[in-house]
Amino acid sequence: MMKVHNLATENSILGNYIAEMRDVKIQKDRARFRRNLIRVGEIFGYEISKTLDYKTEEVSSPLGISSVQVVKESPVLATILRAGLPLHEGLLNIFDKSDNCFISAYRKHRTEEDFDIEIEYLSSPSLQGKTVILADTMLATGSSIALGYKALLRKGTPSKIHVVSTIATIQGLEHLKSHLPANTEIWVAALDEELTAQAYIVPGLGDAGDLAYGEKD
Repeated sequence: MMKVHNLATENSILGNYIAEMRDVKIQKDRARFRRNLIRVGEIFGYEISKTLDYKTEEVSSPLGISSVQVVKESPVLATILRAGLPLHEGLLNIFDKSDNCFISAYRKHRTEEDFDIEIEYLSSPSLQGKTVILADTMLATGSSIALGYKALLRKGTPSKIHVVSTIATIQGLEHLKSHLPANTEIWVAALDEELTAQAYIVPGLGDAGDLAYGEKD
């Protein structure tokens, strides 16, 4: 059964970062918005690190030998452009030896409210048998993540998928449960219940890509 980790169920400094990212006044500071996303990514990375496999390594210090538990194999970090980039950077700060994967996805509109998600570009190492962390800042309908995962399969079948999103909806989680492997683990920092007709999360925080990098034409 797919496991969902909602980090908002326990009080932590994460709540401060989410509050600032939601705040309509504070979020106007792009640098601060991106920095908060990076911080959130770092917290996710630390939490996910607890689930990985470890091995014992002997390390020589100036005064002796120490046995240390270290990660057996770094996960591959994948993100959906462009909003996922700061979140990805935070994960990379934790897993700094990881290989990286980038997926370009966009909304192809037929009308203002009717659109398809199109995958345009994929750059990735082999994912066969790998643990993959797939990050996208907002998990609204779940379509981008589901199609992103499908694109990843071109590079092999991962042994484990961790999905990371700052804010998710119940609808999005239900979509992933029917489109991703049962052993997938989903990590969110907040869970909102409502979607607009244009598939934006309410209360959410707005368009994360625009807030981080400027409005699109």
